[in-house]
Amino acid sequence: MNTSKTLKTADGHTVELWELRHGDEPKVLSAWAKHFREHYCDDEMLKKLVAGTGLSNSQYLTTTKFPDVKEKPGPSVRAGDFAEIIIADYLEYKLGYWCPRRFRYDSKFNRNESSKGCDVIGFKFIQDGAENPKDELLVFEAKAAASGKPKSRLQDAIDDSHKDKFREATSLNALKQRFFERGEDGEAAKVARFQNEPDKPFKRVSGAAAVHDTTTFDPQMTSAVKSAMHFNAPNLKLIVVTGAGLMPLVHALYDRAANEA
Repeated sequence: MNTSKTLKTADGHTVELWELRHGDEPKVLSAWAKHFREHYCDDEMLKKLVAGTGLSNSQYLTTTKFPDVKEKPGPSVRAGDFAEIIIADYLEYKLGYWCPRRFRYDSKFNRNESSKGCDVIGFKFIQDGAENPKDELLVFEAKAAASGKPKSRLQDAIDDSHKDKFREATSLNALKQRFFERGEDGEAAKVARFQNEPDKPFKRVSGAAAVHDTTTFDPQMTSAVKSAMHFNAPNLKLIVVTGAGLMPLVHALYDRAANEA
């Protein structure tokens, strides 16, 4: 939920503060777990991938697809993926961007590594089927601090967001290629619309987000971050999401996602 509170960074940028409130409603948690699971492997593909392995759906997911619950860096990768997914959900369901992201997780060669490239890419079109200079390409970096001591993950997200200037082209190309490989030419064309800015101008929006457990969030640290040197500083959106018991929630979500598959 939006707390309606904000902070100012050291150089005057506004940071939106959001709160993740989670309860113990089985139907809601099951729906969330299914949504989460299908970032890594949709349920139809899961049936095909499990066949011949001698594993149950749950065993396959926990040993082949999901980051490890104990072996490092599995837990931190779990937290990082969780942060990316909830930020993508926020951008898509709250702000109205189209945020295709399943390819980022379902094609991992090493389940205990974070995927390469831009964390979250979003697109917004003024009119379907037409190009408009006001169309938006949004590229977000998300960082997590689900446990431990207070730290400034927002600064890390801002610094990595600055690198998106160089990662954007390859990330868009990879996304378009995956759509073509799946025969989804219409979606590939939507991505291609943002690959030639000089001839087909659009608005570029950058973003940095930190997802904190309430024990790792320090408002003073957040207020001390700097973003003025970011390549897209005038169009940089900053967000901090806090939630209580974040790491137990992450593990519980992975467990439910596997056990209910």
